[in-house]
This record gives sequence, structure tokens and C-alpha cells, in this order.
Amino acid sequence: MEIGIYTFAETAVDPRTGRATNARERLAHLLEEVELADRVGLDVYGIGEHHRPDYAVSAPAVVLAAAAARTSRIRLTSAVTVLSSDDPVRVFQAFATLDLLSNGRAEVMAGRGSFIESFPLFGQDLDDYDALFTEKLELLLALRRAERVTWPGGAHTQRIENRGVHPRPVQDPLPLWIAVGGTPQSVARAGTLGLPLAVAIIGGAPERFVPLVQLYRESARRAGHDPATLPVSINSHGFLADTSDEAAAIAWPPYLETMGRIGRERGWPPPSRARFDAERSPRGALLLGSAQEVIDKLLFEHELFGHQRALIQLTVGPTPHDRVLRAIEILGTEVAPVVRAEVANRTALRTADSGS
Repeated sequence: MEIGIYTFAETAVDPRTGRATNARERLAHLLEEVELADRVGLDVYGIGEHHRPDYAVSAPAVVLAAAAARTSRIRLTSAVTVLSSDDPVRVFQAFATLDLLSNGRAEVMAGRGSFIESFPLFGQDLDDYDALFTEKLELLLALRRAERVTWPGGAHTQRIENRGVHPRPVQDPLPLWIAVGGTPQSVARAGTLGLPLAVAIIGGAPERFVPLVQLYRESARRAGHDPATLPVSINSHGFLADTSDEAAAIAWPPYLETMGRIGRERGWPPPSRARFDAERSPRGALLLGSAQEVIDKLLFEHELFGHQRALIQLTVGPTPHDRVLRAIEILGTEVAPVVRAEVANRTALRTADSGS
């Protein structure tokens, strides 16, 4: 199993200090974090795209390119690219360039986005929310398939007459994941297209997402794809420290501030400490605690989903940089080797049983 982390590069006010992190400082810290993640052997680092003052990254490919220059092996992905409000040609060119700079380590994680600020910013109508993504995804897939592209155009994309799209990436095709938050139609579309699936589980029992992963694999099978060749990623909030209580003490204040602030925007009830503690229990959604607790939860979720990748968002709100670095160290040196070995052992046993 691949294990990695992702971030939205938060710059909101730290509830402990009353101080907001400026974008320059947060990006400097982010590059230190991805450099450490590479050094301790994590597999993937993802950066989200947002267009609001409480996040520092509106152009993930630019920041990932800076990370490429400071790393050697870790895969670099958006988390996510808001394809609906972007130009697929520019998305392809940006990540093809990143792929060249990183010597074949770039990925695109495309989604419709959980925030809507980019839509009016780039002149998109929210009434076209799903149609935008569908049409632009089709164009992005065409750009991956061939160097010269002929595209009829549509309501949301331009006509392209036998034009070359350059540069071409090292990887052929450039890896493209579909990120979903739980919409069955989006899950089925990813399976039908034969694209890898990233499922965000940020609350509630992970078991409730099992039918979605089953739908994905069944949709792929019906479309003629082998589900065994299509990876699934489970993306979760979490944090690690030397003890469970320390992890919770570090993570709870920024979690409360961030989820409370976003909740007020969306009409959600305020987060409670009791709910937070329930989510970090063995059957909750948060991958939060000591190394052993996170190992146990990752293996529990692997039993549910049989997935190939797990990504953790360590900074759900402004979190002390030194504590984030320690969390990355624990994840890379104490958690990832154990989980990879156990998953490999389980896979070998199942293969042996099926062949006997």
C-alpha cells in the first residue's frame, strides 16, 4: 500500500496564538514538509487548490514543481485540481511540465471542488456544476491520449483543430485520478472511464463508504475494465504524535476552528469535542493518535476497502510546524513500514489460498 499526506496549506488564524500564518511562511513550511516526507520514505504528497484567503495555494502545479526540485522519489499530486473551473489544456500542460521536472512523479487528482470560489472567479456558472466537469474531463482524457488533438468543442470547451499540445509528460499516460466526496454518480463515472478513484472520508463510520467502492468496481467491470488494475485511495483527516493524548491535544484546536468556520459558512452544526473523540476512536473516520493506533486503523480500513493508497491530511487548520514535522516522521518511519509489510503479507496469503 502507498501511504502519503496531503495539505491545503492553511493560513487561517491559529486559535492558540491568535496569529495568522502569511502565505510566504506557510509555503516555506510546506516545502520543508514535503522534503521530510520524501526523506522518511512516504510515497505521495498532495496539495489542494483553493481561491480564498485562508489557504495559500491556488496553483498546485507551481508549488509541486518547487517540491520536485527538493525531492527525489515521492510522487507529487494535486489534491484536488478543480477541473470544472480550469482550462483542461492548461491543466495538462502544467502537470506534463511537472512530470518532466520530477522525472515522472506527477499526478493529477481531478474533482469538482468542495468550495465554489473559483467558479465566479473564472466566469463559470454554478448551474453548470456537473456539466462543466463532465465536458472538461472528456477533453483532458483526449489530451492524454494523443499529442495532436482534434476536439469538437462544446458549451464549456473550445474547438481544437488538429493541434499539438506540448510538452508531453514522461509518463504515458499522465496519471489521472478522480476525487469524490461520496456522490454515487461520480463514483460510477470513474469506474466506467477506468480511472483511479480517490474517496474522501472526513466524518462518520468508514463502513458506510464500502458500497461506493463496490459501485466503483462494479461500474468498471460492466464497462470492460479489470477492477484489479484500478487503484483506490482513501483520503482522511488525521494527525500523529508520540501518544494518543498528545495527538488529540495538538489536532483539536485547529480542527475546531477550521471545521467550525467552514461549518458556519455551510450551515453545519459546530463540532464538539465528544464528536471529535468519537471520530478518533477505532471505528471513526480520523486517522489520529499514536503510531500503533494509526497502524490499526489503516489496516482496519484496508480490510474494508482493499485499497492501494491512503493519504492523510495532517493540517486541518494551522498546526505548529515542528509538530507537523514530527507527525510526518512518525508516519514515515513507524507506521508506513508496518502497514506495507502487513498488507503485503495479507495479499500473499490470499494469493496462496486462491491457488490451493
